[in-house]
Amino acid sequence: MTAHAVDGEHFAGSNRLFISIWFWLLAITGLEVFLGYIHLPLFYMLTILMGLSIIKAALIIAYFMHLRFERMTLVLTLIPALVICICLFAVFFPDSFRSLGLRNAVKPPAAAEAH
Repeated sequence: MTAHAVDGEHFAGSNRLFISIWFWLLAITGLEVFLGYIHLPLFYMLTILMGLSIIKAALIIAYFMHLRFERMTLVLTLIPALVICICLFAVFFPDSFRSLGLRNAVKPPAAAEAH
């Protein structure tokens, strides 16, 4: 009998699949590090890095957390958690701009001059 014939047992992928996913994650990480050393405009740098991070997160969730091989109902239970995270991000992210303004407004104490 194969693993698919046994009731209740799920296909969890092969070692070759996981190693190839690991190499893709390693390559994306190398690209992210490389992007840190070249001089791109901030908007482009952040857009590319966020896109690559989303791709990495999707690969990790799909293959290393085995959601690629689960039933769709289990995957759909993650959608409410994602909505909550996005709502919390939308609530707290504007506060970071206020904090940035406060941090720049504080002047460091001047060093005492030696006479």
